[in-house]
Amino acid sequence: MLKMTPLNQAHRDMNAKMVDFGGWDMPLHYGSQLDEHHKVRQDAGMFDVSHMLPVDVKGNDVRGFLRRLVANNVDKLTVSGKALYSCMLTPQGGIIDDLIIYFLSEDWFRIVVNAGTADKDLAWMLKQRDALAPSLEITPRRDLAMVAVQGPNARAKVWQVIPNSQAATEELKPFQSAIVGDYFIARTGYTGEDGFEIMLPAANATAFWNALCDARVAPAGLGARDTLRLEAGMNLYGQDMDETQNPLESGLAWTVDLKSERDFIGKQALLDTKVAQQLVGLVLIDRGVLRGHQEVIGEKDGVEYKGEITSGGFSPTMNQSIALARIPVQIAVGDEVSVVVRDKKLRAKVVKYPFVRNGKVLV
Repeated sequence: MLKMTPLNQAHRDMNAKMVDFGGWDMPLHYGSQLDEHHKVRQDAGMFDVSHMLPVDVKGNDVRGFLRRLVANNVDKLTVSGKALYSCMLTPQGGIIDDLIIYFLSEDWFRIVVNAGTADKDLAWMLKQRDALAPSLEITPRRDLAMVAVQGPNARAKVWQVIPNSQAATEELKPFQSAIVGDYFIARTGYTGEDGFEIMLPAANATAFWNALCDARVAPAGLGARDTLRLEAGMNLYGQDMDETQNPLESGLAWTVDLKSERDFIGKQALLDTKVAQQLVGLVLIDRGVLRGHQEVIGEKDGVEYKGEITSGGFSPTMNQSIALARIPVQIAVGDEVSVVVRDKKLRAKVVKYPFVRNGKVLV
């Protein structure tokens, strides 16, 4: 049996094409993945992300527990509502999951984890809790739904739908949040556009979704979500990183704090790592389509090398094929590489991602 979000019937009422996504019955698109992609870049679209799991951690010294649990430093969170992106690591430095941590008070932090890793993440958190801070309460919040509204007009349309929300959220900077009645509203997202991710009681989700529809927010499915996040150069767990990869070779060094004296699970392994790989952007020069697991080959200073595409596809905004790839660190932006596609070598250029942000092509 597939798991269903509180919005499952709403998707079916809109004739969404439903697919099995990591054990969840989720909408792939509502007719045209391409139209949904462009709606988000040009106006506003909404995604059901209720398959992701908010986890509340409460009690004395939650901060001390999280200092040890995650690679980024929660001491950066000093203002209530501020959020931090980080990774949770194995002792060997592998990535258990990437997640967002919200600081609400000294005895209440909220962590949002990926759907496919939720059970594993929760088990890991509880294991570490029992060892480090047994008095803490760790509560999965499956009673909440989550909707992401993204695009240049997303915030204004949310303000139309949620009474009194504009005053509380208009001044929020990216990666800040506010609580407005039953709504937890965060200025975060996974598309490279502005917008909000909104948590609310699951029982109210369908009415909220329909109200957003009435405000001309376009429903968008997993297909558009993937092309948008690829253009924005955002990692997808299980493709661009997993427990076999460390954040230093996955484009996530910026989410790791190795400078402070704070110790965290996996820190020593990262300090001992000789970084040999990097995550880069590729833009295809020849005709074709880049896909995950295609081999990247080339020669630099007389030495042959190999790498691999982690995520690839067609960029609707750029009208060409793009990819994220893990390749040796000696390859530089501007270099040309070859990608093996159906036994043919296609030329691609190494670029710095993101490819698209706030509707603008950056490469």
